[in-house]
Amino acid sequence: MTARKDKAQQPVGGDEAAPREEKVQEEPTPEAAVEEGAEIERLRNEVAELNDRILRMAADFENRSKRLEREKSQALEYADESILKDILPFIDNLERALSQDTENENALLLMMEGVNMTLEGLLAALGRRGLKPIESLGCQFDPNLHEAMAMQPGGDDTPAQTVLEEYEKGYLLKERLLRPAKVVVAAG
Repeated sequence: MTARKDKAQQPVGGDEAAPREEKVQEEPTPEAAVEEGAEIERLRNEVAELNDRILRMAADFENRSKRLEREKSQALEYADESILKDILPFIDNLERALSQDTENENALLLMMEGVNMTLEGLLAALGRRGLKPIESLGCQFDPNLHEAMAMQPGGDDTPAQTVLEEYEKGYLLKERLLRPAKVVVAAG
């Protein structure tokens, strides 16, 4: 019977009636407060160090961007430098040819031969850089490569739209049209 009484005396309803344990907030000890202050100071220093690193990285990125932009601008500005260095010897040869005595017929022939050699050398140097002349005479007119300046009747054996004469030679730079050939085309 005693067990029953004990059961009866216990309140029904579980947690509500159970005695509550109150959490007592303990007062921090001076050592814990010092440790907490030191931890806060360490974290503040770490945040300041990380902020400083971020600012330095951002400045470094900005400096690199500016340097790359400056180098790109200079590369574009002086892109023609190497081709011009290749052309200078031909200018020198032409100037030497023009300074020759033209009174003598033999000197005139030598000058013409020198100018012709200079032209061939110049075309070869430019060819190494991808410049190709467009062959037009006797070819079929191609509006992608030729610019018709005039039309004239061709001979009996000349098909219509054949290039008869070339006013100005056209050039390709690698596979891109640099300048169309100015031509006379046979009329149909």
